[in-house]
Amino acid sequence: MKEKIRAAILGLGTVGTGVYKIIQKQQAEFPHKIGAELEVAKILVRNKNKARDGVDMSIVTDKWEDIINDDSIDIVIEVMGGIEPAKTYISEALAHKKHVVTANKDLMAEHGHELLDLAAENKCDLLFEAAVAGGIPIIRPLKQCLAANKITEIMGIVNGTTNFILTKMTDEGMEFDEALRLATELGYAEADPTADIEGLDAGRKIAILASIAFNSRVTFSDVYTEGISKISAKDIKYAKELGCVIKLIASAINSDTGVEVRVTPMLIPESHPLASVNDSFNAVFVHGDSLGDAMFYGRGAGELPTASAIMGDVIDVCRNIAFGCNGRIGCTCYKELPIKAMDEIESKYFVRTILEDKPGTLAAVASTFSGNNASIDQMVQKTKYPGSAEVVFIIDNVKEKLFLRAIKELSAMHYVKEISSIIRVHNDMN
Repeated sequence: MKEKIRAAILGLGTVGTGVYKIIQKQQAEFPHKIGAELEVAKILVRNKNKARDGVDMSIVTDKWEDIINDDSIDIVIEVMGGIEPAKTYISEALAHKKHVVTANKDLMAEHGHELLDLAAENKCDLLFEAAVAGGIPIIRPLKQCLAANKITEIMGIVNGTTNFILTKMTDEGMEFDEALRLATELGYAEADPTADIEGLDAGRKIAILASIAFNSRVTFSDVYTEGISKISAKDIKYAKELGCVIKLIASAINSDTGVEVRVTPMLIPESHPLASVNDSFNAVFVHGDSLGDAMFYGRGAGELPTASAIMGDVIDVCRNIAFGCNGRIGCTCYKELPIKAMDEIESKYFVRTILEDKPGTLAAVASTFSGNNASIDQMVQKTKYPGSAEVVFIIDNVKEKLFLRAIKELSAMHYVKEISSIIRVHNDMN
């Protein structure tokens, strides 16, 4: 057994700094937790001359060669983000039989399969708990605790920025732009928030979760993504009247006809466990054949929550090193399930419209939906304008392609002045 395990950290931003802090704070605990000491041997940064409070500058380097050529380094902790050079560094580390812990959702969503194969080839650990939902443990439970289950559904709120925005719109009546400005001021949203508000970040995370949950490879390109930028305060108000809240939901279903995987805004009943997940918190809801339902809830981002997930993986790797059993749990994608086309997926829909206020209008709209195998489950009419009225329809389960055909036909009718919003509805809504 090794007396000391040495690690290198790639990147010293918010999360990298959090990892460094935890390692320094836990020094006295590691011999008891992992059976060996753990030290940071090197830290790779872009500018090694930049002052960094509380960091031993003697171990800071801007040369990858100082790490990859150091045979005493056992673990590489990648917190740089992005595809390159992270992919090259991780590949080279595994080829040199160094174990890897990463928080890189972009990389694992696109190239996880080949990297996990490379790890298996070299009998190395490649762990990535922090790639999804920050500090919430979900990947390890799916791979280990729930391994005896057939997981049929996994859905969740996995982006804190959009959840914060929707919470402010719900609780304080803000419009989207106002809530986004507040999220940016408070540091929840990046200067360019596109990946968050358009569902791309959540799409990468659900691709990873679906791959693990269903034991079949799902990549980001398989995920249908739709963001929250078109959600209005009026939509939120109608949702409340219908006993629902609007959340950005990442969803994967293992159906008999293929894997359904998507990220969309959705009306969910106030009684659903995810409805009470607010602000920047994340939660993942899992259904297994033996377990039934379970939900994992907590901080989805931040320096120490994300660093906590990374360090959980690091401690796992260290324990494996101490007992000579690395590479026990690698890629779990041993199936090849088909991905179901989005236009074949059935959903319920919330449709907000402006219609001519005259006899025959509602009958014509109902006939158009009915002609496309879509039935109206509920209708709400609250607001009237001169010569027109705002009408909300809840459309029962129908295939996407038939629903979109109905919407196209409605858009061409003179009765329909505007189709203001279309939002999917969770099937539990009565």
